[in-house]
Amino acid sequence: MNDIDALQADIDRLREAFGRLRESVGRTFLGQDDVSELLLLGLLAGGHVLLEGAPGLGKTTLVRGLASSLDLDFARVQFTPDLMPADVLGTRMLELDDAGGRHFAFEPGPVFTNVLLADEINRATPRTQAALLEAMEERQVTVFGETRALEEPFLVVATENPIEMEGTYPLPEAQLDRFLFKVTLEMPPQEELEHILAETTSPRVAHEASAVSKDDVVAMRALVRQVPASSEIVHFVSALILATHPGNQHAPERVRTLVRYGSSPRGGQALLLASKVRALVAGRLHVTVEDIEALAPPALRHRVLLGYEGEASGVSIDAIVADALEAARKV
Repeated sequence: MNDIDALQADIDRLREAFGRLRESVGRTFLGQDDVSELLLLGLLAGGHVLLEGAPGLGKTTLVRGLASSLDLDFARVQFTPDLMPADVLGTRMLELDDAGGRHFAFEPGPVFTNVLLADEINRATPRTQAALLEAMEERQVTVFGETRALEEPFLVVATENPIEMEGTYPLPEAQLDRFLFKVTLEMPPQEELEHILAETTSPRVAHEASAVSKDDVVAMRALVRQVPASSEIVHFVSALILATHPGNQHAPERVRTLVRYGSSPRGGQALLLASKVRALVAGRLHVTVEDIEALAPPALRHRVLLGYEGEASGVSIDAIVADALEAARKV
């Protein structure tokens, strides 16, 4: 088998595994297939995902469905105002040995896992939210001056209620930037709602075996980075990122007047990696403009910050991203 045939076989295996994952998650999280797909794209792109929606829309159910479909360690932390950083990262405990001596031993926190569900992350104080910054970006944790690596794959899926609800702390921009996607869950249409109500009030189905193993996830993540992006695609993405900045010469009118800060370079990296996954799942070995356009809203909506005029105008970030896309096409 030559290199091309081997690569095609790897792509076929990825598509088959992705299909199993999508089907498995779909049996737990009913409806809104686009939301499930974005979560899976984030997993294979090696990024973290932020899910935003009102209580009761199934955010936690979705993440639990993903965890049960993967042969990965899973931990859940319910973020509350009294949660401390040590409750997430771990702490040192005083222990007695057989000889009666005393010593400190590190007790790992729930962050030492493969899939971490940070439930209602915006209900914890900024100090506790910041405990995840190093883990999310560098895949390591520094506690009491000692650095400990996290096992790969590592994925944080955080849920949050809309920030206008009482008792929440908006995530700082530095932390938002570490999420590959921000996915918004809306109220399902009536047809989907009827299906959800019927299925979730019937007898529960027995849990099935994991659809994808840990080694599969690691291999698929490595394969994603082998997908080439043409110079034209890289140019388009860079033009898009710059078009979200009000000081850029190609920025559209609403960006110049309503946006305070545009996307960081991480936004471009996230968009390219996720587009590579989308291309592979579609059976393509190249990224297209359509991939970029489809994933630009979830990749950038939490990285573009409105100014006072933008907040007062009521314009949506997705509309701003659409303007930036249009401007990038002309560069």
